[in-house]
Amino acid sequence: MSNTPKKDAAMKAKELQELLDFIAKSGLNKVNIETEEFKISVQRDPTTKHVISAAAPMAAPAPAAAAAHAPVAAPAAAAPAAEASVSNRALKAPMIGTFYRSSGPDSPAFVQVGDMVEKGQVICIIEAMKLFNEIEAEESGRIVKAMVENATPVEYDQPLFLIE
Repeated sequence: MSNTPKKDAAMKAKELQELLDFIAKSGLNKVNIETEEFKISVQRDPTTKHVISAAAPMAAPAPAAAAAHAPVAAPAAAAPAAEASVSNRALKAPMIGTFYRSSGPDSPAFVQVGDMVEKGQVICIIEAMKLFNEIEAEESGRIVKAMVENATPVEYDQPLFLIE
């Protein structure tokens, strides 16, 4: 009987580690989870987000794998973004989820093409695991192009907007 509690504790520890790994990969800066058995609060330094998004070579295979399930237009849209990066920069998705341009169906979009945005301004929402995450501009500038349609799935590091 003493083996059962150890086995259960080991299983929970493994599940907990998997959950923490998933949170780390998701790009979320703050997560609070509370159940009857435990309470977890994870918070990262927001500057870590810049280091993660700079790891583009590691994330490059993911969009290619997702292209098999996504419309052909998605990879084609990524190529012009790379060419335009000389004068325009891409504001990229920090996580996988569903992209929303506004906080609700009847609400106006956070930003429109031509709008000036400031660093830290909310530009969209990405829903991941039933959590709505406000995505902020990483730099100031003018929105040149919206790269993603409203209410569509996005991949990690996928360009959402072009900014100059």
